[in-house]
Amino acid sequence: MIDFAYAADGAAPSALMQFAPLVAILFIFYFLVMRPQQKKFKAHQQMISELKKGDKVITNAGFVGRITKVGERFFTVEIAPNVEVEIERQAISSKADV
Repeated sequence: MIDFAYAADGAAPSALMQFAPLVAILFIFYFLVMRPQQKKFKAHQQMISELKKGDKVITNAGFVGRITKVGERFFTVEIAPNVEVEIERQAISSKADV
């Protein structure tokens, strides 16, 4: 009974102090995870929109080829002499250095 009296005597932390750790974790998560990922996504989208015929690219599957035709949704990529495949725009990983 005495233990309860001592516990009831202390002031309860304010609502702001209860949510402060959660807010801090969300703030850290945003700046360490989400924001860099958004920047990377925007840079990738810009790189894809700037690709043109003749550019050498690397696909997500690891194939290296040269763009022969640019479409609205697909690229036609030559991965070997006389071997052309259609690849969706989002399947392009990066632009290869020649």
